Amino acid sequence: MPYPAVCRRIGARRLAASCAVFLALAAPAVLGGCATNRVATAPAPLQVGPAATAAPQAIEPAAPATPTPPTGDQVRVALLLPLSGPSAGIGRAMLDAAQIALFDIADDHFVLLPRDTLGTPEGAARAATATLADGAELILGPLLAGEVEAVKPLAHQAGVSIVAFSTADQLAGDGTFLLSFPPRQSVNRIVAYAHERGATRFAALAPGTPYGQLVVDALRNAATAVGATVVQAETYDPSATDFRPVVRRLASFDERRVALGRTRQQLQAAGDEASRQALQRLAGRETAGDLAFDAVLLPDGGAQLKAVASLLPYYDIDPGKVHFLGTGLWDEPGLGTEPALVGGWFAAPPPAARGDFERRFRELYNQAPPRLATLGYDATALAAILGRKPRGSAFTPASLTDPSGFAGIDGIFRFRPDGIVERGLAVLEIERTGSKIVSPAPETFEQPAS
Repeated sequence: MPYPAVCRRIGARRLAASCAVFLALAAPAVLGGCATNRVATAPAPLQVGPAATAAPQAIEPAAPATPTPPTGDQVRVALLLPLSGPSAGIGRAMLDAAQIALFDIADDHFVLLPRDTLGTPEGAARAATATLADGAELILGPLLAGEVEAVKPLAHQAGVSIVAFSTADQLAGDGTFLLSFPPRQSVNRIVAYAHERGATRFAALAPGTPYGQLVVDALRNAATAVGATVVQAETYDPSATDFRPVVRRLASFDERRVALGRTRQQLQAAGDEASRQALQRLAGRETAGDLAFDAVLLPDGGAQLKAVASLLPYYDIDPGKVHFLGTGLWDEPGLGTEPALVGGWFAAPPPAARGDFERRFRELYNQAPPRLATLGYDATALAAILGRKPRGSAFTPASLTDPSGFAGIDGIFRFRPDGIVERGLAVLEIERTGSKIVSPAPETFEQPAS
């Protein structure tokens, strides 16, 4: 089955006439058989395709002693990833994804220069120096903030743009563009959606991390933008194993339990039929009174999110009355196994094209890709498409910040002049066996006519 055209240019009316259509792999052998034509593998060979059952070998930085200018009409693009060290699993999967894009999209003039950053700033600087000496006209990566910080001045001095994968907004700009999943954008999208459906008073229960603080700040800004308020924000130690105290505090559980006791005393003292019926309705209740909020943002993921969410109904935060909201960290399978999260909403890239990519990745590499693998595909696809433009204009800031944007596996995206990526996000609802789209992602950055 042909693979969809997933990283085409979006024109003024959604698709430009020169939109490129990407071909699917005709057979798995194509991937392995063509690898040496378009991937520079100095000094270690790069293993690709289904025949490579072991993880790819780490690619050591080449010595930068002798610069190698581009040959003829070759377009050389660096890909800097942690192929060894603590982040090697993610780095290698992103490289695998880049190779799928390479053979889907790139022509014979496009050469990818993968290098191992070792997951350190020093390793990233050596890798960047090596690829710049090899004639790289664009750098894709690195992944980690410290690596990007180390590479940025080297690329700037060489006049080469960077498309990095970090979420550290402070590193964007001055020739550095961040192809990532900005938390602020997912918060803006989910707050706007919840507000459209009646939420006006928001709360947050966030890990006490820089990410958690960033999201809480974004929540306050997003709520203000739609005319809502943030009435409460609680944080917890991300290394904790007992989240009951913080959830109890968020729920104002002790105060509401005292309120229930007072209400029962008043009804018992009244002694009339209406009071007796009201007492019966309170049977089994532990608290009385409404919460201060009608939506709560839970910016966490995995087992920790499930542990926190399971306590909310226990302390009388009823998901039938309070909207449970998430960030991009909810964009993972299996959350519906926690009943409290079923019906929760989160903002994320539209999942359809990613599902096709994930199936191909598993077929080729015998494992499921991590969530960030799609960034390796989209970055390489973007570089291959732009690389077809005349030399000198392919990777300029003007090309990278085309206001029409691009369409990738993770939906439409474009870079702002300040280097931050803008994405078209969908809103999804957690179901027991997955998730469903309840508000589709936009297909264009065009503003609707007023």
